[in-house]
Amino acid sequence: MNIKKIIESLSPNEQKVLPHLGEKNIIDICKKSNLDKVAVMRALEYLQNKKIVELSQEKKKIVEIGINGAFYLKRGLPERRLLNLLDDKKIISLGEARKQSKLSQEEFKASIGALKQKALVGIKNGKIILSASKEDISRKMLEELFIESLPVDYDFLLPEQSHALKSLQKRKDIIQVKESKTVRISITDEGKKVFHSGINSRGFIEEVTPEMLKNDKSWRGKKFRRYDVTSPVPGIYGGKRHFVNQSMDHARRIWMDMGFKEMTGDLVQSSFWNFDALFTAQDHPVREIHDTFFINKKMKLPERKIVEAVKRSHEKGVDGSKGWNYFWDEEEAKKMCLRTHTTCLSAQTLANLKQEDLPAKFFAMGINFRNETVDWKHGFELLQTEGIVIDKNANFRNLLGYLKQFANKMGFEKVRFRPAYFPYTEPSVEGDVWDEEREEWVEYIAAGIFRPEVTEPLLGKSIPVLAWGPGFGRMLMQFYKIKDLRDLQENNITKLRKMKFWIQ
Repeated sequence: MNIKKIIESLSPNEQKVLPHLGEKNIIDICKKSNLDKVAVMRALEYLQNKKIVELSQEKKKIVEIGINGAFYLKRGLPERRLLNLLDDKKIISLGEARKQSKLSQEEFKASIGALKQKALVGIKNGKIILSASKEDISRKMLEELFIESLPVDYDFLLPEQSHALKSLQKRKDIIQVKESKTVRISITDEGKKVFHSGINSRGFIEEVTPEMLKNDKSWRGKKFRRYDVTSPVPGIYGGKRHFVNQSMDHARRIWMDMGFKEMTGDLVQSSFWNFDALFTAQDHPVREIHDTFFINKKMKLPERKIVEAVKRSHEKGVDGSKGWNYFWDEEEAKKMCLRTHTTCLSAQTLANLKQEDLPAKFFAMGINFRNETVDWKHGFELLQTEGIVIDKNANFRNLLGYLKQFANKMGFEKVRFRPAYFPYTEPSVEGDVWDEEREEWVEYIAAGIFRPEVTEPLLGKSIPVLAWGPGFGRMLMQFYKIKDLRDLQENNITKLRKMKFWIQ
């Protein structure tokens, strides 16, 4: 683009800024151009896009005076006011010194500490004794000289200033260290030609209005300002759902497309539904406070028929099994806890099913809570999606088919299955998806077929029930290339704006 075309493409604000590019800083350009800082910076960025200027940022720390520092600059530091009082009294009790100096308790303690450190006073028998000479009293302290010198560049502090800074930083709001950004403007060779060209771009028409279209005399024979459509412009971010919610909606659609109905329930559950109904023994380690978050209250148990059936399953077993061969305690089952899995919703759904409802398929999406050691792939909140299929003809091969189909629809092609153990399923299986970036298999699902000890007390008879509960958070990490599970809850607006939509 030649110089004339560049001039013709300048916006009104760029035209106002251009003659003042020789100024030392942004503030001076603002004053000369009568534009605010935002408008000047935007104009400079556009000029940089046109290769007229080059912008660079220089960061530096500035030590500035704080709120209390500004007050002390006028009234004097607390130790100066106490020292002036002692210059008159020489010896004074601590209580009287506190009263006459009119210092707060915090200021009074800080003042005594500062003066003792400088060997200007001593404390004996509850009294403050002045030990400073007239010359010591009249000489300004390093802290006073430092406050008077502010603001100063942190990187160029003298040794005595650094000492004063450390001393004052121990006290509240006397000084503050701020990071300052300075924008440096360099005019390019192309920019110098534009700067000295003397071509006037004023009088160009900026936009076409309805009035101009009605009256061709207002624009005919005049020039329109050129627009550089290749120049980058600030990004515009519209409102959108949080990426975790988007992903959950996507997973819901997958389950519904596969013919499943959604289960919902409370985050707080009784131990009966969270553990006992799922044939988890009452002495199992998972039911300790080291693994589960308990609430110091108890909940009512469901109807007696179900309670007795679950009790019998635990104590004596069903269909020839021996159960856990112990005394099942109702009070233990009443304990309230934050649910550790959405499988408790599956247990409640089975208990409410009627024979005419079968066969049936259900799913759930939700947060669970476990007392885990937090790291990149573990947290005390677990996002899980649950699924069950109740069908007398269901088998283990069907289970693997559902799991693989869901993983594939979520965008994961490489899936593998491993034998596993869970108290309430037999056979049991764990599924992994391949993490390309980490080059390792990451567990995403626990699954199996509910044991008769689970299904018979809840359904009234033993029917095959396929069950699974993927760790949904880890699947999101895979899709969004998130390296740390904790980033799912991070509210960094910049990252959220750049997060891609879940589109398959």
